[in-house]
Amino acid sequence: MEKTPRGTSVGVDDPYAFAGVCDRCTDDGRCRYAFERPDADPAFARERAAEEYACPVHDPKREETPADCPHFRSRNRDRECVRCGLEEKRLAHDEERPLLEEHHLSYADGSGSASEDGELSHEITVYLCRWCHAKVHSSWARITDDVTPEPEAVAELEGRRGREQEELGFESAAERYDADE
Repeated sequence: MEKTPRGTSVGVDDPYAFAGVCDRCTDDGRCRYAFERPDADPAFARERAAEEYACPVHDPKREETPADCPHFRSRNRDRECVRCGLEEKRLAHDEERPLLEEHHLSYADGSGSASEDGELSHEITVYLCRWCHAKVHSSWARITDDVTPEPEAVAELEGRRGREQEELGFESAAERYDADE
């Protein structure tokens, strides 16, 4: 199983199995990274420019995989835990800890260690609820486990839904002032 730079589990054997389309790939299959940031990697930008900025992974004529692209990044945008399915519930102007946390599946060159400068080479992330996140990093849980949300997670979610419903409720000024007397 893949490991973080600190040696804890990320919960998968192959992070690329969870990777979607590169975040830097446009709808028409072009590499936004090479176009918008040519100074960051001039050789890569020149290569992409020569091919009209075609994404090296998205192009069906090529056989490259996400692991072959030096600037591949795939972040899950679904706001639910990929392991247990718990949905995020955030309340406006609330400082409560989020139910979901971003979980990195990929570090550096696939060897499980960060690069020399501490940067991730490929960012592949998914969302896990904080309960599943703790279990995955404890090394015994996998992201692909068929589980249901923890009772504490469900209780926290329902508490937030209840507070949201209270905020949506209507109470006339007359009712509020009569209650104060």
